[in-house]
Amino acid sequence: MMKIKHKKRAKQNHSRAGDVFSILILIVMGSFMALPLVLAISNSLKPLEELFIFPPRFLVKNPTLTNFHDVFVLMSQSWVPFSRYIFNTVFITVVGTFGHLFVASLCAYALAKHNFPGQKVIFWVIVTALMFSTQVTAIPNYLIMSKAGFLDSYISLILPAIAKPLGLFLMKQFMEQIPSSLLEAARIDGASEVTTFWRIAMPQVKPAWLTLIIFCFQDLWNLQGSNYIYTEQLKTLPYALSQISAAGISRAGATAAVSVIMMIVPIVIFVVSQSNIIETMASSGIKE
Repeated sequence: MMKIKHKKRAKQNHSRAGDVFSILILIVMGSFMALPLVLAISNSLKPLEELFIFPPRFLVKNPTLTNFHDVFVLMSQSWVPFSRYIFNTVFITVVGTFGHLFVASLCAYALAKHNFPGQKVIFWVIVTALMFSTQVTAIPNYLIMSKAGFLDSYISLILPAIAKPLGLFLMKQFMEQIPSSLLEAARIDGASEVTTFWRIAMPQVKPAWLTLIIFCFQDLWNLQGSNYIYTEQLKTLPYALSQISAAGISRAGATAAVSVIMMIVPIVIFVVSQSNIIETMASSGIKE
């Protein structure tokens, strides 16, 4: 009996020591990864003389909101209302994100759970498309948008975002993990193909489409689109804010504030979606 109790205590102590060590590692790594964000916020609160002090300081000594005030003053002086730039970015981001999610999910469901001629060829074309970066496809995208007459419109930014291969590949890999018996049971019960897709398949791959929303939202939110849109009323918020940064050293403080403004929304979306992803990956997932 004494030996058994001694072994249990040893295991408990070992387990506690391991938990403490893991927590310490997570704290150190989390703090290290948070340094760029802390530096960006610190720089946005620094007065101009602190931004150019040498040696540079990591943390602000005399915090001020002057940089943010300067950004809003500069934007209010623009002949295009600041709210117009915000609307353009929000519209393109929301429509492009959910359009990409809708199209990628439908195509992934067909490729993963239906057999048809050319299925493997289509999938390998998608995998091959993943090899090409945005810079490589920029000129073909421009030529296609020009020939189609979509330049200088929202469609020139939304359509390429909807057609990205990453979301389709990600959704297909998750769709393949759904048990076919589950889908067959729904069809036997009288569910249509649309009902099976929306009410059976999509809830099972919630981690995938939440992750896809994060990636697509971040890409579109930071998209300037100046190569496709030329009318000032249709230009995006990142483009308008980049013009402030282009003024040089005199607007270094406003530039630091701009970087923080552009980070706020993607960070909020990521934090909210990340918690949902962790919960769904822990609680969902059915295997045959």
